[in-house]
Amino acid sequence: MKTSKSAKADLYLQITGGKRIFILGLLTALAACLLAAVVTGSAGIGVKEVFEVIVSRILPGYAGQYSSLAETVVLDLRLPRVFLAVLAGFSLAGSGAVMQAVLRNPLADPYILGISAGASFGAALAVVLGAGLCGALGISSVYVIVTNAFLFGLFTMFLIYGIARLKGAAPETMILAGVALGYLYSAGVSLLKYISSHEQLRELVVWLMGGLWGARWETVYLLLPVTLGCLAFLLRFAWDLNALGAGEEVAANLGVNVTRLRRNCAIFASLLASATVAFTGIIGFIGLVSPHLCRFVVGNDNRFLIPCSCLTGALLLLGADTLSRTLVSPTEIPVGIITSLIGVPFFLYLLFKQRKRWWG
Repeated sequence: MKTSKSAKADLYLQITGGKRIFILGLLTALAACLLAAVVTGSAGIGVKEVFEVIVSRILPGYAGQYSSLAETVVLDLRLPRVFLAVLAGFSLAGSGAVMQAVLRNPLADPYILGISAGASFGAALAVVLGAGLCGALGISSVYVIVTNAFLFGLFTMFLIYGIARLKGAAPETMILAGVALGYLYSAGVSLLKYISSHEQLRELVVWLMGGLWGARWETVYLLLPVTLGCLAFLLRFAWDLNALGAGEEVAANLGVNVTRLRRNCAIFASLLASATVAFTGIIGFIGLVSPHLCRFVVGNDNRFLIPCSCLTGALLLLGADTLSRTLVSPTEIPVGIITSLIGVPFFLYLLFKQRKRWWG
């Protein structure tokens, strides 16, 4: 007969084993979705051609049979776009999962906390007021928009945390500060729209809708180390976030520095979201929906919830982007519209599900 200790160990391995299998299933689904996204499009390119183009790039001596059109479409258009979709999905979903754990609020995500609003104001400022400066200095406006959006998104999180620190860094204070700043930034964006020219207004509206049409290999190379580095750092705090889920007093009794945990996780989660929004524009609800979908399977254990959320976010955004560019081909729908159509019903479901807890 097994001892009580060994029985508990077997039960633990059984539970965690199922979660690992789920992660493996998500990885397999993501690989299949990647292949489907590269193959799907208005230019009819088969799986064999895609495979030969990729292999010829990896192995320079390999001479595959494919057209120059297939090489251009696969290497210069579709592959950078699908990789950017995966990285953006990873970042937004991982950031959302961490923020929900840190703030202990199921509706927390980069959009609700005002980070996306701050990034959008930074981008609008660059589009409307930075055009003349870019021309005078010979700098591409794209880089100015990306940099400004990133800096304002990160600045917003520091500002929210600073306001919260004045009131004891309570989660409720951070959320309310984020909502207030979101309204302020929205007013600023509206003002910039009002004073912009027709060309600037069009560029700004397109950016605010969110999309991956500007994907390039340079974007992927810049976002990859930021995404992997921030997620690796945040995963180190998975146990501490689990303890925080039981309450601040419980976490403090277990040796967790709650203030430092909130600060570090909030900063790096904001860095993730700001870097992504800077390149893709406003893509809402990925950071909200993905963690909740994964909680149905893996529960609240952040050791599994964060990576599962990242993979689910990548799947959702990659699927939404593929749908956005093929639904009414050759016209492309901004992917932010597709994700909102997915996210709004789920958001309302969460509100009605939690109404008794929040409103008695």
